[in-house]
Amino acid sequence: MKCLLVDDEPLALDILESYIKKMPDLELIGKCSNALEASEFLKNNKIDLMFLDIQMPEITGLEFVRSLTNPPLIVFSTAYSDFAVEGFELNAIDYLLKPLAFERFTKTVERAKEYMALKKNESIEAPDLDNDYIFIKSNQKQIKLSYDQILYVEAFADYVKLYTSEKRYVTLQTMKNMEQKLPKDKFIRVHRSFIVGMKYITSFNSSELEIGAVKIPVGKNYKDEFLAKLRSKNIL
Repeated sequence: MKCLLVDDEPLALDILESYIKKMPDLELIGKCSNALEASEFLKNNKIDLMFLDIQMPEITGLEFVRSLTNPPLIVFSTAYSDFAVEGFELNAIDYLLKPLAFERFTKTVERAKEYMALKKNESIEAPDLDNDYIFIKSNQKQIKLSYDQILYVEAFADYVKLYTSEKRYVTLQTMKNMEQKLPKDKFIRVHRSFIVGMKYITSFNSSELEIGAVKIPVGKNYKDEFLAKLRSKNIL
């Protein structure tokens, strides 16, 4: 994947450049210190993945992405986690918090690689969410998946991943639509990136829950509703 770095901090650029050089699947083709430079660079170069700082002078990373008609795959980086929600609303593939750690960076690259492979698969379609089941395309077949089979849903840019006890499915859909259509007596959104099946929660506290061996964060903006839902079901 051809990469572009955009950050007004020279140290952050150097760190990301060193990380990219360690990844055989990545190729750094440009570095920019602000959004205006990046805009000019994109006019003459095709890239797959852009690592973009949010807080930059004149034009922020968020404003820059909104201005692009056909943006590449975006990974936001910032020292402030408060921007995460807005970043994911722009379908960023991931969000790196400074100081940038290499282990976390490698996970971001794996997500990007998975997404790029997914985009090449033209059989992915948006499912019909008006029934109590959906059909997911897999191996050139339409597979019927009832809502009762879904353990949890994870955001994946403009796709979502649906996890069952046996398999993971990926489909073209937004988290907002999934949240609106999934039965509210069975599912609850607990994080900007996660919707969970209530009956599959095996343990929880105010910041995290578990579905089997999988740990899922409970976002601070969702905590009150999550705990209230548990009380209404006499779980708390």
